[in-house]
Amino acid sequence: MKNQNNHIDPNAEIGKSTKIEPYSFIDKDVKIGNNCWIGNNVTIYSGARIGNNVKIFPGAVISSIPQDLKFEGENTTVQIGDNSTIREFVTISRGTSDKLTTKVGDNCLIMAYSHLAHDCIIEDYCIIVNSVQIGGHVHLGEYAIVGGGTLIHQFSKIGAHSMIAGGSLVRKDVPPFCKAGKEPLSFRGVNSIGLKRRNFSNEQINHIQNIFRILYLEGRNNSQAVKKIESDIEDSIEKKTVLDFISDSKRGIIKGLMD
Repeated sequence: MKNQNNHIDPNAEIGKSTKIEPYSFIDKDVKIGNNCWIGNNVTIYSGARIGNNVKIFPGAVISSIPQDLKFEGENTTVQIGDNSTIREFVTISRGTSDKLTTKVGDNCLIMAYSHLAHDCIIEDYCIIVNSVQIGGHVHLGEYAIVGGGTLIHQFSKIGAHSMIAGGSLVRKDVPPFCKAGKEPLSFRGVNSIGLKRRNFSNEQINHIQNIFRILYLEGRNNSQAVKKIESDIEDSIEKKTVLDFISDSKRGIIKGLMD
């Protein structure tokens, strides 16, 4: 729906039953799906690819040029999946030549004043609480929850189903299924309540706890812990997920309670 107080480029593609409130700016090369709501004073620049049933609240800026001195005007995008909500004054920069896109998955909630820098990948069902600042090239696995005011260093990885306490400084990678908090950021236990809410069985949760007991609570270094997990823990999707995450970590994983 167009309004005379908006600027909507004639080349922008707007889906059916999408409502755009007054004083919003929609640039060329923008695609917005069906049944979306774009609030007042929203700015959506070229390269935005917005799915269906998305809500973007007043003051948000989507697909702005990245704050990266290496950016040379590449043709890049921001992707926002279906059923996601972008709250007030969120800023999301488009990608660079690294990944060519910044992605927010389906069913995500990005709360007010948060920033997602270039080339971030936010998987489905993530929650980013108010004023979280995320550097470039960060990856959040599905169902990750990041507490308010958290700062995440560029190139960090946050594993699926993990939960980070508010006000944290994330300098290392956070493995899947765990809670992280304190300063410096460290392992604070398995996210068992979150896993139960996502229909993990008690057996699966106990299995995950056994993995992290070896990794963090028995005084081994990471290499020793990985070898013992490989030999002592029954094979499972959860085991493979944790071991693959550790193997792929470039920055190293967070420390344990006893470190």
